[in-house]
Amino acid sequence: MTNTAKQLSRRRFLQGTASLATGSLALPLFLPAGVLAGPAGPGANDRIGIGYIGAGRRANQLMGLPPEGSIVAVADVDRSRAEAVAARRQCNAYQDYRRLLDEKAVDAVFVATPDHWHALPSIHACQAGKDVYLEKPLSLTIREGRQLVTAARKYGRVFQTGSQRRSMSGHRRGCELVRNGLAGKIHTVVILNYPSPWECRFSGQSVPDGLDWDAWCGMTEPVPYHADIFVQRSNPGWLSLRPYSGGEMTGTGAHGFDQIQWALDLDHTGPVEIWTEGGPLEPVVYESPESRARGDRLCSADRRVRMKYANGITIRLEDNGPAAGGEFIGDLGKIRIGNNTVDSNPVELSQTPADQLKLRLPSIDDHIKNWFDCIKSRERPIADVEIGHRSAILCHLGNIARWVGRPLRWDPESETFPGDEQANAYLDRPRRKPYELPDRV
Repeated sequence: MTNTAKQLSRRRFLQGTASLATGSLALPLFLPAGVLAGPAGPGANDRIGIGYIGAGRRANQLMGLPPEGSIVAVADVDRSRAEAVAARRQCNAYQDYRRLLDEKAVDAVFVATPDHWHALPSIHACQAGKDVYLEKPLSLTIREGRQLVTAARKYGRVFQTGSQRRSMSGHRRGCELVRNGLAGKIHTVVILNYPSPWECRFSGQSVPDGLDWDAWCGMTEPVPYHADIFVQRSNPGWLSLRPYSGGEMTGTGAHGFDQIQWALDLDHTGPVEIWTEGGPLEPVVYESPESRARGDRLCSADRRVRMKYANGITIRLEDNGPAAGGEFIGDLGKIRIGNNTVDSNPVELSQTPADQLKLRLPSIDDHIKNWFDCIKSRERPIADVEIGHRSAILCHLGNIARWVGRPLRWDPESETFPGDEQANAYLDRPRRKPYELPDRV
């Protein structure tokens, strides 16, 4: 564990708040010459050159840039996909993201890859002097998250997590109501009982032309290509599979847990106790594609997770909990934050006029524009890397509790399970060569 994690305190936290390169990613993962020690950032009136690492569905959704943004390059292990996006956007295409990072015209990058490819490109981007927008969940493991924070701080990067609900008015208002004490003293928060990931052993299919499947597998042990692994949400899709993701616990759950941290003003810390029902979750393994729904049920039924903060507030994962938000229960009522919606019981709580509230949260309605503004000002964005890391930790804790199947104690300062060798083994995952994380960023 880094000194950064051990020394982090609330005070310190609040003080912060169409060419084609076809080089294979199976090469040793060193950065190309000249990529380190990039500039501090564009000036206030400069155009900002943007590169995309990952050119799939989510990356394309993130291509509506502010006027000062210019798409310079895209990179994807699927060469044909990179070429197609580059042709539409009139920019350069790469199969190896390290070639993109070597472009001087790239000032900042979106990383919109599967979760198991979040950490390494983002760390390399920080080392290359590029600012970073990384899709949620920030990390595949807790150790990855802390290394991302360390890299962003060491290289002075503006690092936005794609927790865009912090830039939505309904979520902001709901969190303001909770912070203003409209529901009284909060004692319980209910969120959706997000499923953990499952596993599969599918028969192989022919690898599509232009796709470097071995590189897509990255840090994980290679498996035969299958379309229902390659696609994010399919039957099942990589998001439901343990080698590549934390399941919906880290998928939609990253939004829900993030709202809890924000509403309770606990971005600097995390729970201290975690437990679940039903004993250890046995791996759910499928031999052929099928609906995600059944696999998700098997990975969540009778495994309702509970967490408790040091201040006594308890989080309960329930089948009727709201997705991407939470129901905050206090001694004066309930405030329920949904998908950019807010309601309450009694209803008058959520109808409280804004001029009767002490507004505490930044009024930001464009997540990407906020990142761009911070690239120019060098301030920290609304979902800074530390915030993204702390919220992702709760997702990982929920999965670890199910896998271990007994009560756990968590230390938010050291980011360890004190004296618990079995649980601490889940803080990271094995990585095959040459896709290891650097020992020092």
